[in-house]
Amino acid sequence: MSTLGLDESGLAVSGAPQVLALLSLVLEQTTQKNEKLLAASEKRDIVTVFHGSSAPALSIRQYMDRIFKYSSCSPSCFVAAYIYLDEFLRRTGVCLTSLNVHRFLITSVMVAAKFMDDECYNNAYYAKVGGVSTEEMNRLEMEFLFGLDFKLFVGLDTFDVYCSWLEEEATTNPRIQRPTHFCGLKETCPKKDESKCPPTVTGYGTH
Repeated sequence: MSTLGLDESGLAVSGAPQVLALLSLVLEQTTQKNEKLLAASEKRDIVTVFHGSSAPALSIRQYMDRIFKYSSCSPSCFVAAYIYLDEFLRRTGVCLTSLNVHRFLITSVMVAAKFMDDECYNNAYYAKVGGVSTEEMNRLEMEFLFGLDFKLFVGLDTFDVYCSWLEEEATTNPRIQRPTHFCGLKETCPKKDESKCPPTVTGYGTH
């Protein structure tokens, strides 16, 4: 896991974890590819609660850095978030585009942090980090959880496979195919100290 900026326990090593850059690259390439395919075909994308009318001003990398900075979640949450997102898209047939990738990202990271970390912020805090209202953050979370059938447990083998794919991405930039398996659900999450709130970010385009 060293290439991802994680140690063997899944914790961050010194400096910004490489997983942020790698996931940003994969998500950016995926959205660009999907938008080209949609534009070249007569297929219409499935519109969900994750879609906005316009893409946010922040790039995927800038948005991911913001989430990491203010959420204080473990870097391994970003790997789990990507696994969740991959499964959600597979189950629903939704295409990842610039209109939904930011909402998917803040939601998947928040869900991963609630499941994996000993402490995490509440939905209102993540809403401020992500530039959405608390009510919308709640809706996004419920839609995401139902899309995954509330199956959030990620086995160590699956986690390691995704880490290996991302490490390979760092050196060879291959086209990644990603089968996943899930089971289980953690229901509760303690609330972190909210004394240090993030500055407001410009919100998404509305539906």
